[in-house]
Amino acid sequence: MSVTAGWKSRGFWLRHVRMWHWVSSALCLAGMLLFSVTGITLNHAGAIGASAEVTELEAALPPALQEELSALERDGRGPVPEALAGWLSDALSIETAGRTAEFSPIDIYIALPRPGGDDWVSADLETGEVFYEATDRGWIAYLNDLHKGRDTGAVWGWFIDIFAAASIVFCLTGFFLLYTYAPMRPRTWPAVGAGFLIPVLLALFFIH
Repeated sequence: MSVTAGWKSRGFWLRHVRMWHWVSSALCLAGMLLFSVTGITLNHAGAIGASAEVTELEAALPPALQEELSALERDGRGPVPEALAGWLSDALSIETAGRTAEFSPIDIYIALPRPGGDDWVSADLETGEVFYEATDRGWIAYLNDLHKGRDTGAVWGWFIDIFAAASIVFCLTGFFLLYTYAPMRPRTWPAVGAGFLIPVLLALFFIH
């Protein structure tokens, strides 16, 4: 292969790597900011003051619905009964369709965890009393839960996977660009080496 052909081949790959590098950086920008900021808030969670806001609602099951629920098999876990889910949505604006309920001889309990909060509702099958409690821990807790993927659902899980894949592309193409321009920038490899060595030394000597 001639020198000219070699440079043409090198230029071809360099153009494509640059393109993938900036495309992946564009895709990762918002995610990197989110995960970087929430990495700080999670690392200092104890120092960041937060007060939970609790909302409570009480209601009573219609007699016909109470009788229908009382006739169900009341042991273990299973889908929220459609009749109960529909009534909770209409009467209290609580969406429980598709959730899992815990059945006991005396009540039906539905946990409704979400990012930044914990909600639950219970229906007493003997008295017909319904009690709902919603705990909101604030927007910092919401963002922290997004970072952890806590109770965020499948779509957010897919986003995290796609974001992670784009971040890998960003890092690998960045490494290729470092390798390409390293001969003109002699401090490149010491900086890359420090980036690998510092966390390893911190883990070995300061994490017990």
